[in-house]
Amino acid sequence: MLCRAALRCRGPTHGRSLFSRVRTTVSSHLKYVPASVTAQQHSRQWSNIPFMTMPLIRSHGKPFAHRSELKHAKRIVVKLGSAVVTRGDECGLALGRLASIVEQVSVLQNQGREMMIVTSGAVAFGKQRLRHEILLSQSVRQALHSGQNQLKDMQVPVLEARACAAAGQSGLMALYEAMFTQYSICAAQILVTNLDFHDEQKRRNLNGTLHELLRMNIVPIINTNDAVVPPPEPNSDLQGVISIKDNDSLAARLAVEMKADLIIVLSDVEGLFDSPPGSDDAKLIDIFYPGDQQSVTFGTKSRVGMGGMEAKVKAALWALQGGTSVVIANGTHPKISGHVITDIVEGKKVGTFFSEVKPAGPTVEQQAEMARAGGRNLATLKPEQRAEVIYQLADLLTDHRDEILAANRKDMEEAEDKGRLAPPLLKRLSLSTAKLNSLAIGLRQIAASSQDSVGRVIRKTRIAKELELEQVTVPIGVLLVIFESRPDCLPQVSALAIASGNGLLLKGGKEAANSNQTLYRLTQEALAIHGVKDAIQLVNTREEVEDLCRLNKLIDLIIPRGSSQLVRDIQKAAKGIPVMGHSEGICHVYVDSEASVEKVTRIVRDSKCEYPAACNAMETLLIHRDVLRTPLFDQIIDMLRVEQVKIHAGPKFASYLTFSPSEVKSLRTEYGDLECCIEVVDGVQDAIEHIHKYGSSHTDVIVTENEATAEYFLQHVDSACVFWNTSTRFSDGYRFGLGAEVGISTARIHARGPVGIEGLLTTKWLLRGENHVVSDFSEHGSMKYLHESVPIPQRTSS
Repeated sequence: MLCRAALRCRGPTHGRSLFSRVRTTVSSHLKYVPASVTAQQHSRQWSNIPFMTMPLIRSHGKPFAHRSELKHAKRIVVKLGSAVVTRGDECGLALGRLASIVEQVSVLQNQGREMMIVTSGAVAFGKQRLRHEILLSQSVRQALHSGQNQLKDMQVPVLEARACAAAGQSGLMALYEAMFTQYSICAAQILVTNLDFHDEQKRRNLNGTLHELLRMNIVPIINTNDAVVPPPEPNSDLQGVISIKDNDSLAARLAVEMKADLIIVLSDVEGLFDSPPGSDDAKLIDIFYPGDQQSVTFGTKSRVGMGGMEAKVKAALWALQGGTSVVIANGTHPKISGHVITDIVEGKKVGTFFSEVKPAGPTVEQQAEMARAGGRNLATLKPEQRAEVIYQLADLLTDHRDEILAANRKDMEEAEDKGRLAPPLLKRLSLSTAKLNSLAIGLRQIAASSQDSVGRVIRKTRIAKELELEQVTVPIGVLLVIFESRPDCLPQVSALAIASGNGLLLKGGKEAANSNQTLYRLTQEALAIHGVKDAIQLVNTREEVEDLCRLNKLIDLIIPRGSSQLVRDIQKAAKGIPVMGHSEGICHVYVDSEASVEKVTRIVRDSKCEYPAACNAMETLLIHRDVLRTPLFDQIIDMLRVEQVKIHAGPKFASYLTFSPSEVKSLRTEYGDLECCIEVVDGVQDAIEHIHKYGSSHTDVIVTENEATAEYFLQHVDSACVFWNTSTRFSDGYRFGLGAEVGISTARIHARGPVGIEGLLTTKWLLRGENHVVSDFSEHGSMKYLHESVPIPQRTSS
């Protein structure tokens, strides 16, 4: 049936809160009219109202193979389980959750999608209303019988579910109507039973009604008619037909009947687990495939409702076979329920996604577990064995140079054909013989310096007699390195992970797919000489970066290598995982009044022009005001013009000029190209204040012949790298002698500046005793603390 009141479309009512308006609406009584009459009214009412549309055209047939395709879903069924719509006391509805769900459904509906809701909750709502009526009736009788105003404790009888459903259905629909009205969306109620799907005429009527409602941009609210529905018969499923035993099977049957693209089943658990949720080893299944039922142990069903996870899986698999994709997710978690539906439609990694397409390789979760186990094996190798792997990788880069360059040419050709990469990114993507030779040299440096990394004793203390404590270096665990456009990053980071004994997940950009795959295969070949291939994994699945950043139980540190926007996005998306890196590389060169003419032009040219796309390139040139209108200043400007550097004037610099270059929009700009800002400062203190206000704590340089001024600058500038009379471009792991770097960190915890092997290590404490207990060190105990520093013996490499 359709609800007449639910079809009235009103604009938002001002002056009262949403919940107060909802409560007012719920308390009113609704009248029901035949579907045919209401549908005619709809046609008249909506005939002149334009519908919002979007290009969501999809021929129904096969379900989506990957989460990323869910954004193309046009017709969506949202199933709300009893635990989602019911309060914790199981009496009444969770109004906040329902309001959030309605908002998300409205957002998708207004995008041009066709939304349908299969809802529970009538019994809970009815139970609340009937309890209230019974308590009120009992209190009146007691007052009349006793003549006293004071009420005694009263017992509420057990209420029959069908009566609760009958009493609650109208209020539930009124609630939905009030909520959808806030978004200028109409809703219509349809109550069904199992017989409605077995009777051909009723099926056609139901199908026609739903299609008409969707055509008119109305959200159907569907529920089983619990007031009259008979109990489900055991084993009553027909061939190719699922019986309507609960709202899970109803949603599946409805979705297939209506050729829906997606069902979102919301429950009180995160999704499908490989064992009952809450058990110690339970793991959320990201993607579930037909035939995987044997690997799952089902637990008990929800505290409310008729179904359970086993019923949900059965209904989901039936819908999947009928061509509809399914996601089972948590609709009750306060931190995610406010965006769970929209997140699923956007393709984010939420809940369990049912797919018929099983990937050939492992999932990213399995890859992370493999990297964890492989990294631990890697850490147990002798230092010379880890070095041997890195030396082997360096040799492979040289021996397979032609193969690597051929794969890179393919990437370059595809990037140039598509025209999506800016010139600086194309330069980063390009590999050459010179780059590969430099890579091999850097890897050999890493191998040589890795002999004394993992397991190095950095502190030794004698706590008491025969009780000695050591602090030793150990790997961080599993690293996730996300990099753009730079295939040379893969062997560099791999070598550093091998040297430090860390497991490694690599996620490269699609633009370098061929280069990355070739370099990864060579890395695996090098790791194989000591049987630790699992330690490094290249993520080739369709995982979004945001989804990877949520694997806080599997990943210990994220290191982004790419644009400032990428780093900012990762820092924002990381859920409980530390991110090491810098979001911006706003580097300064300060030209002091006592600077050497020859040094200034060479340093400024190299800092800006040698590789302008690098994060350690100069972006702002600070000039002492005494340098203005001098031959030194003229030489700087002439050099920048010859190098075709576009100049932007800072506010102070612009005030000195009659005709100035374009005034800078922001002094916090990272150009990443042949552009820079010039600003005037009054002296070294003014330069330091400017750097602290507008810089990014990356790399800052002073050019001066005054040693006292230089030392003042070096000591007072609070950046990861501070230089005197050198180019900013020296801020690099290879140039620092680290062999390579996983990135440059501007953070102040753990590692700072170019991060090599040392930055990928943490420590643990080893205490060796002889039957020691703390009570022996009490006031009246027999032992005394010594806390003596013990010399650390030097390790010798074999």
